[in-house]
Amino acid sequence: MGLTRQYLRYGPTAVFGLVASARSSAVFVAWRGERGRCVAVPACEHVFVWDTRKGEKVLILKGLKQEVSYLCPAPDGLHLAVGYEDGSIRVFSLLSGEATITFNGHKAAVTALQYDHLGGRLVSGSKDTDVIVWDIINESGLYRLRGHKDAITQVLFLKEKNLLVTSGKDAMVKWWDLDTQHCFKTLVGHRAEVWGMALISKESRLITGSADSELRVWDIKYIQELKDPDEPEFKKSKGLSPGAENSEEDKPLELDEQPEERLIKCNKVGAIMREGRDRVVTLAADLSGKILACHGTDAVLEVFSVLSEEEVQKKLEKKMKKAKKKAKQNSEEEAERSVELSLQDEIQRVTNIRASSKIKSFDLILSPKGELKIVMLLQNNVIESYNLNLSAQVPQAVRVSKITIGGHRSDVRTLAFSSDNIAILSAAAESVKIWNRSTLQCIRTMDCEYALCSLFVPGDRQVIIGTKTGKLQLYDLASGSRIETVDAHDGAVWSIALSPDQRGFVTGGADKCVKFWEFDLVKDEGSVQKRLSMKHVRILQLDEDVLCVRYSPSQKLLAVSLLDCTVKIFYVDTLKFFLSLYGHKLPVLCMDISYDGTLIATGSADRNVKIWGLDFGDCHRSLFAHDDSVMYLQFVAKSHLFFTAGKDSKIKQWDADKFEHIQTLEGHHQEVWCLALSPNGDYVVSASHDKSLRLWERTREPLILEEEREMQREAEYEDSVAKEEQPVVAGETQGETGLAGKKTIETIKAAEQIMEAIELYREETAKLKEHEAICKAAGKEVPFPVNPILRAYGNITPSAYVLEVFKKVRSSELEESLLVLPFSYVPDLLKLFNEYIHLGSEVELLCRALLFLLKIHFGQITSNHMLVTVIEDLKKTTISRVSDARDVLGFNMAGLQYLKREIEAKDEVTFFADATDRFEEKKRKRKKKEKMVLAVL
Repeated sequence: MGLTRQYLRYGPTAVFGLVASARSSAVFVAWRGERGRCVAVPACEHVFVWDTRKGEKVLILKGLKQEVSYLCPAPDGLHLAVGYEDGSIRVFSLLSGEATITFNGHKAAVTALQYDHLGGRLVSGSKDTDVIVWDIINESGLYRLRGHKDAITQVLFLKEKNLLVTSGKDAMVKWWDLDTQHCFKTLVGHRAEVWGMALISKESRLITGSADSELRVWDIKYIQELKDPDEPEFKKSKGLSPGAENSEEDKPLELDEQPEERLIKCNKVGAIMREGRDRVVTLAADLSGKILACHGTDAVLEVFSVLSEEEVQKKLEKKMKKAKKKAKQNSEEEAERSVELSLQDEIQRVTNIRASSKIKSFDLILSPKGELKIVMLLQNNVIESYNLNLSAQVPQAVRVSKITIGGHRSDVRTLAFSSDNIAILSAAAESVKIWNRSTLQCIRTMDCEYALCSLFVPGDRQVIIGTKTGKLQLYDLASGSRIETVDAHDGAVWSIALSPDQRGFVTGGADKCVKFWEFDLVKDEGSVQKRLSMKHVRILQLDEDVLCVRYSPSQKLLAVSLLDCTVKIFYVDTLKFFLSLYGHKLPVLCMDISYDGTLIATGSADRNVKIWGLDFGDCHRSLFAHDDSVMYLQFVAKSHLFFTAGKDSKIKQWDADKFEHIQTLEGHHQEVWCLALSPNGDYVVSASHDKSLRLWERTREPLILEEEREMQREAEYEDSVAKEEQPVVAGETQGETGLAGKKTIETIKAAEQIMEAIELYREETAKLKEHEAICKAAGKEVPFPVNPILRAYGNITPSAYVLEVFKKVRSSELEESLLVLPFSYVPDLLKLFNEYIHLGSEVELLCRALLFLLKIHFGQITSNHMLVTVIEDLKKTTISRVSDARDVLGFNMAGLQYLKREIEAKDEVTFFADATDRFEEKKRKRKKKEKMVLAVL
């Protein structure tokens, strides 16, 4: 076997330059017992927790590969549920920062999450149109609810009843009875998608937001609470004028309309008009249901106040008094009729809050003092916090914090490394930032025009930026100020390259010119010291726009990429034409020349990378590099390895000698605009449309291509498994409900482990029988060889080993693992279950698995005569063991309730004792004061 070339692997080091991703929701989280101070926001695949008061990052909840799509805090304040683009859900502990539970059930991105009021259940909605209810305590899925025809937009639990409300892009709002797991009511009074919902007024009102400027208000009444549903007072909304009733064309149609309604009556009672004309993006109420807020696709958040029943009654009484005074000549009935409250009186507009950019998400929390705290996640990588004093005469929102320092407001279009590998330059449409590579802290921020290219001036004390308007801007890093601005080109400056002798640089622009510049020291008027300046020395006029320029390391040749899809090579000294490299079908957007000047690699919008020889201009190889345009290309120092970045969100490493793809750096979730390699080749930094900057470091780990290809094939197989058809449960129709889980590579591996354990159990029991026969024949005890796997588990029995393997299967994956298990293993499992339950070990887990196996293999189990006795035994043992477990649970519950009562009784005694002491002390002070007054008199 020939010697294979070894490469060193590049691995991800950090994500920086990102405050928050705009694709998900921002939520307040409790941090060290304090609410309203810290906010959790998505950051690509991670979740950042920011302290809004200090503007610091206090916690990072690390994700895997997929982008975060939704966040939901638990009622206990200790956990955070995170939904991802691939449909998985992970529950993180805010104390440890670790993921404690993982759920896999959805096939597409999670779009809605909601805990019930106790935090024991979690409901999720997805783009795959399914709603799944998960059991947090048992860490398993309960059931899947099907019914919507498009992506789910919001899910809400009702505290009082075991009901669920869901809305979707199919313009429907569905009511689900979770006791019977079916949809019993569908509201279809919306003409377009329902983008948001909120429950207010102690869950007696439902607010829905759609694609228009109306917020529709629905009255919720429980059937059992109504005396007589046919009475007129229950048909009309309480305290509403006739004008607030819905018009004929806007009346909700009931899909499942029946003579008798079940569980609830939900009627539209009117609408509140928003100021925004576009669709609702987020609609939410605070936990108490007193404050309602919403925003559209603009930068305005509209805040409404919901009056309580007492406040509504007081307002009505005041209006009645005024009306009676005014209309003494009219009858009292007319006066009463004229003072019925409108919906706008019950739900009042408080104020509008204008953010500095488009709002993508918000969260609000009402403090006990009556102050409203609002946090907004903006489109331009900013988090803003506002306080609103509701008790003020005219409530005005005050911005208390703005987290911006951690990143750019727009996409980074150019990156550069300093010559000492320590500083990183990033420039966007509004600013230039200098970052320390080791700490990843921003050390300088300078305002600039729309930057397209950049470089560090030799010495690393100044930087030059090429802009979209054709200017070159020179900045001094020590002072953080702009020294000079030069009008270099009539169009955009697309490319800049430092000359190898470091005395000047060359720029290429959209005005079809290549300009040569030299560094110069000039003295300003009235200044003693000289400063650095740029002097224009030569110009090369071309026929097409210049997209990229590069010097050869010897400074003899200059490569120029043109809009006509060719690359022209010129002599630097005479500017005479030398070579033309043609072959790309679309313009060459990036290129680089190797350290020895023998190769030039070009990356194009046609998704190909071509490697050319610089001696004759022959094309050595054309490589299909990316699934979209190749945006950037750079050689690693002192090697023929190079990196490419593409609009397909991938960064790839290639070998220009062997024309092989070495490694793919996956991490970005959207287009990669640019990258930069450190001069020593140890670091790669990249910038993307997802607003993140990522740093990659060359490790000492060798990378073998065959192993890399094998890992790639395995990853492709795992992806294909997830996309396969889900296994069907025998006798189950594709109705409204279904199993919560889905088939994944983990469930297949778990099923394989169970099968291997049962195989080992069969082999060992067979060996044991043989061994017993040998011992019987020999008439003495012969040593029995113990299986090494059983020895590793501490010399346990084969049946105990099967139980150990079974216990290791994740609770959320148990049903799906049993579903793919062949029936040939089920008889052995049932016998083992009988043995385990008889011993009283893991009764709850085994009963759950047993009932599921009986459900999916009912026909085969009942028709198998060998299993009749096993099933009979199981029937007896399970009933007795489950009743024992119930007794233990009941005893423990009673004990805990007794302890609770004892503690409460003690607390009450101490509370009253404290109150008595305080009263006595006040009495003593008052008497002392009276004595002093008498003495003075």
